[in-house]
Amino acid sequence: MQFSIGVEYALHCLLYMVDIPSGKSVGIKDLATYQGVSETYLSKVYTKLKKSGIVKSIPGVNGGYELALSPENITFWDVVEAIEGNSPLFQCAEIRQKELLIDKNNLPDTHTKCPCLIKVVMLEAEEQMRQYLKKKTLAWLHEQLKNKIPEENRKATIEWFNNTKSR
Repeated sequence: MQFSIGVEYALHCLLYMVDIPSGKSVGIKDLATYQGVSETYLSKVYTKLKKSGIVKSIPGVNGGYELALSPENITFWDVVEAIEGNSPLFQCAEIRQKELLIDKNNLPDTHTKCPCLIKVVMLEAEEQMRQYLKKKTLAWLHEQLKNKIPEENRKATIEWFNNTKSR
């Protein structure tokens, strides 16, 4: 299992948006430039974030994106689901029903009525991951990084986004 790079792009960019003052938007070009990532790819990521209701677009010459929800209400899982979709990570193909030594025209109950134990374990693991990521919010991440990133770096980042006019 592997999440696409879009999940990382989204979380980093959303993190920068926490410090953007309400009513001020940030453009894809600015976010891509600051992070050194593909503007085209980031634009696709933001289309998904908008569709999921995490960000909203602001039209106009100085338009861009702003958070549509408070950072307390944006979970890591919300971002994963917005970027990756909501299909289960594990896909059971029921290969137990294709075993060589069983009569495929008269499958035993153990192969049809009871759930595949492998599927049960994998879906339980996925649910635990989902619940964990639902507990981690953008606000939590922002607070954690306050203690790890020097204050002058955080201020310089905020200032850079506030002064950028490349939209």
